[in-house]
Formats: sequence, structure tokens, C-alpha cells
Amino acid sequence: MPATNSIATLDRLERPLRDLRISVTDRCNFRCRYCMPRELFGEQHAFLRRDELLSFEEITRVARIAADLGVRKVRLTGGEPLLRNGLPTLVGMLAGIPGIDVALTTNGSTLAQHAQALADAGLRRVTVSLDSLDEDVFRQMNDADFPAAKVLDGIAAAAAAGLAPIKINTVVRRGINDHTVVDLARHFRATGHVVRFIEFMDVGTTNGWRLDDVLSGWDIVRMISSELPLEPAEPNYHGEVARRWRYADGSGEIGIITSVTEPFCGDCTRARLSADGALYTCLFATQGHDIRALVRSGAGDDVIAAALAGIWSRRTDRYSELRSSETRGMPRIEMSYIGG
Repeated sequence: MPATNSIATLDRLERPLRDLRISVTDRCNFRCRYCMPRELFGEQHAFLRRDELLSFEEITRVARIAADLGVRKVRLTGGEPLLRNGLPTLVGMLAGIPGIDVALTTNGSTLAQHAQALADAGLRRVTVSLDSLDEDVFRQMNDADFPAAKVLDGIAAAAAAGLAPIKINTVVRRGINDHTVVDLARHFRATGHVVRFIEFMDVGTTNGWRLDDVLSGWDIVRMISSELPLEPAEPNYHGEVARRWRYADGSGEIGIITSVTEPFCGDCTRARLSADGALYTCLFATQGHDIRALVRSGAGDDVIAAALAGIWSRRTDRYSELRSSETRGMPRIEMSYIGG
């Protein structure tokens, strides 16, 4: 149901504000090379102090105001969001906002321990990152010697807790895990879970991105379809990020996210709130807007609402459509600060 008294807030390209992704921590227990490479996020890396993080009350206030501006979905991200103590409490606070659907993206490492509490608090959907079922490949990619089997345990616990649909996000990097793509598709084909294969993206500036490392979405579809025939499916809703492909035998579907080869900026309805309270209007943004200072200044809801609406109404972002050597050279926020 729509949020109470909500209005459509449009950017300069007539894109509404519909999704708010909220990072609750910049910390993670993995060191995936496409997000937090260990040589740059090592033992000496200075993570945010507790007082620099938005409190649960501050997060909920911003989300409630955003709901009145048209936001319908709030997704909790990180870093790894389950490293934030008491996360089910925040889920419960957000779930109490009229018209808001609360979801979570996690690496799944501790999901088995938290799934039921999250579901009880009001979480409805979860997305789990899992880049391979091959233990050697997965450990190489997470660079934390963490087994894929424990992530699978987390997915099973989430299903048992009633979280649905469960989506599995897989970043595909040519020459690293592309040879395990079909195994992932086969494993989840008849489970009701949806694997979404994501082209390796140039988020931030620390992941060593090269176009040569990108396996296109079409190549991924061809690889899978050669063994498990696929056919295109219609989007579930306007602006859906992943292109849907269903198995020809009716046993399920996969998604393909093609930010590099087939950008979808024209339908992007997502804003991102960093763990330290900066609002970003693009995953590839070079700078954010300090919402934390405004919230802590004693400003009223109307002032904060005007600030959020003003930021969105000036938005012209379409990085992926304009991707060039010039834009790639600009400093950009790292994924670990604003989620994927």
C-alpha cells in the first residue's frame, strides 16, 4: 500500500524516487577483490567510529521522511549489515513505516544465526551474495577463507524462516569464476530462489576494474542456456534492474544485471544513504550530500524533506550510459560505503 500522504518526487530525467538503500556499516568480514581488496582495506584501515554511524532512530527518521516523498522499498546493506549489532531492532522500526517494504542484502556468513529474528522483526526479502559454489573459487573471491557451504546454510535458514523470494547475487569476473556459472544456475534451478548474475562493474576506484574482465550478460545467458535452455521473461515491474530469463521447462528463472554492456540508467529509481549519513544519487557517484549533519542539527522533518526532495530533483546521473575514459578517471565512492 502507498505510504501515507506520499508524493512523487522526480529527478530532471523524470525518474521517481522509489528505492532507498541504507548502509548500516562500512565494515565487512570478507575482502572481495571487486569491493574491499585486502591491500587497501587491511588491518590498518580506519573504519567509521560508532558515533559517526547514523543511529537506528536517525535511519528510521530519514526513511520515514523518504516514504512521504515516494520511497516504497528500503534495502539494508553495508559493508556487511549483519555486523551491525541489533539489526533486527532496526528492521522492526523500519517495518513500522506505512507502505515500506524492508529487504536486506548480505554475504550470508552469519545469516543462519539471524534469519529467524530478522523475519520475526518484519523482514520480508533477502538477497545473498554468493559468487561460486566451488570452494576454492569462492575462498579466492572472498579472500577470507570462508566456505560457500556456510552461505548455503544461511540461505536454507532464510527459507525456513519464511523469507521470500530469496535472491542470490553473483558477480561474474572473466577468468575467475565464469566457469562455475552453470553449476550455480543448476544448483538453484528448482528451489524457487533466483540467481542474478551481475557483470563486473567499475564501482569505486580500488577494484582494479578492466573492461577485459567483464563477461557480458548475453555471454552468461548463452553459457547457461547451452545446458539449461532459457527463454526471456517479461519484467515483474517497470524499472526492474535484472533482466528475467526463465527455464524453458518451467523449473524457475535467473536474472542478468548488465550495468556495463546494457545500462539501465533511464529507469533508475534508487538513492543510497551511506553508513555515515551521506545521500548518494548514483552507485557511481563522486560525492554525496551530508544528511547526518542536517538530522543532528535539530532540523524539522519539513526541512529534511525539502533537502531530500531538492537533492533528488536536481539529479541527472546516468554514469553507466555515459561510461568513458573521462568519467572512469573521476574519484567515486567505494561500494563498501553504500552497498551494491
